[in-house]
Amino acid sequence: METLILVKHSLPELNPSAPANKWPLSSEGRTRALALGACLAAYRPGAIFTSPEPKASETAQVVGRRLGLGVTALEGLHEHERGSIGWVSRKALQSGVADFFRFPDRRVFGDESADEAHARFSAAVERASLAREAGTAMVVAHGTVIALFVSRLAQVAPFPLWQRLGLPSFVVLAPEERRVVRVVGRIGAERTNRDPSPTRRRTRGD
Repeated sequence: METLILVKHSLPELNPSAPANKWPLSSEGRTRALALGACLAAYRPGAIFTSPEPKASETAQVVGRRLGLGVTALEGLHEHERGSIGWVSRKALQSGVADFFRFPDRRVFGDESADEAHARFSAAVERASLAREAGTAMVVAHGTVIALFVSRLAQVAPFPLWQRLGLPSFVVLAPEERRVVRVVGRIGAERTNRDPSPTRRRTRGD
């Protein structure tokens, strides 16, 4: 596989009474997903794989229709497992995710450590890579596992990258070179960033 694009899903319909892994896209999220598809067309992906979570799979379906590609759901591409946490404030989320990255061998925020989440997610990405041996593959997933995967592949700090990934956003990787080609932290008229090191904005992540 020459290029891997990791896409963070578009804006979901936030519902404090339902688990985050059950949230669908909002109306605004579907509009943003259309813009995302237009942006991704330039990369000419040959296959789209997605997390089974509704907000990710719906994002993938919108992008797939825009690009004329089918979508394959893969187990293991879901977000870091933290269903036991429930609805938390933005400040608590930021703090919890920071600890998640800081103590990778411990379950400090939710039901899965960073090491466990990385093993599960990277194995699913490998299955997607094997299914798409050449060209560009796209994986639609979630901010925490994307930041975790990219940080270990390309040796970048995970928390600043997590903070930069908007709803939606994407990271372009050259996996064999273990290199980040581009980080697009916002879609549309919002700002685009190439270097994953500095952090200037914060966004709701999941």
